[in-house]
Amino acid sequence: MIKKICISAIVLASLSGAAWAQTGTAQEEANRQTVLAFYEKGLNQKDADAALQYVGDHYIQHNPFAADGREGFRNFIAFMREKMPNARGEIRKSFADGDYVILHVYAAGPPGTRGSAIVDIFRLEKGKIVEHWDVAQPIPENPANANTMF
Repeated sequence: MIKKICISAIVLASLSGAAWAQTGTAQEEANRQTVLAFYEKGLNQKDADAALQYVGDHYIQHNPFAADGREGFRNFIAFMREKMPNARGEIRKSFADGDYVILHVYAAGPPGTRGSAIVDIFRLEKGKIVEHWDVAQPIPENPANANTMF
């Protein structure tokens, strides 16, 4: 009898937790997929108009080389298309936490360079991207440790 009660309690607890996790996780996964599609369309394919379908009415940019707003994003992608047409980011990890999505990206640099490690942070409202931060670090030729940056 005690064994049946314990098993029932475990099943009930796991079902309750699963229902809660699915509710939170579904929106986070939708946010993550939105950011992944935005990144692929905008930064890899350099198609600003296709990427902007994932952006809200207002877009706050914290990258010091890009202006705020949808037009600022268009200008940034035009610059990338002209100056770095072959630039691509390879997303190594992606994380979602509520309305925030974080990407850990390897960006191949010009020939003869090792590229950069980038962390992009996006904030979403109602499923649309409304804010972006990023930090980039060149991958050194001789790191002080044997760990990779990814």
